[in-house]
Amino acid sequence: MITKEKLKKSISDFPEEFSIDDLVERLILIEKIEVGNQQSSNGEVISENKLEEEMTKWFE
Repeated sequence: MITKEKLKKSISDFPEEFSIDDLVERLILIEKIEVGNQQSSNGEVISENKLEEEMTKWFE
């Protein structure tokens, strides 16, 4: 979940004029990063070796 503080920071980094699409893309990126950080904190990660095994299966 995005906090107000992170939202304010994100908006303050934008130029004076921007599209809603730019804002939505940035918010989606921030949320994905937050989710990834939370998953990492919870130990919901896979090893690099396991990742390589999974990627090899994708290209078979």
